[in-house]
Amino acid sequence: MKSFSFALLVLLASTIGIGAQGGRGFGGPPANPVGKWTGTWSAFNPAEAATPPKEQCKSLNAEITKEGEVWKAVFEGDCGRPYKYNITMEGRAVGPVVMFKGTVDLGAKDGGVFDWVGRANDKQFIGFYTSAFATGTFSLTRVP
Repeated sequence: MKSFSFALLVLLASTIGIGAQGGRGFGGPPANPVGKWTGTWSAFNPAEAATPPKEQCKSLNAEITKEGEVWKAVFEGDCGRPYKYNITMEGRAVGPVVMFKGTVDLGAKDGGVFDWVGRANDKQFIGFYTSAFATGTFSLTRVP
């Protein structure tokens, strides 16, 4: 009897989990992150998680386009000097968001190779980045 109850509990839990993941149960139209975004980015040290991130170069603007199945973004701002990066992103729709990931080499003077992950809905584009020298987050909102 105990094994039957346990099996029933596992089946119920897995059914609930399936309904909440994999793009199911979200409802609504998929996100469309194409357009202009603005926000900030900051760096932090994961080994000092209790220490608030230090703001670096507060300004970050982005314009996202989609060409076929490829997402492209132009990130620009000023961090002691103007910067502009053209990034190709992998993205996939998951319910009401598009989840992105990418790897880019920004060159030696801008920190080298970065990996990052992010997600965008119709109002917010957020993410996490890491490189050999830095880790941090970015948070953008859609430009009206």
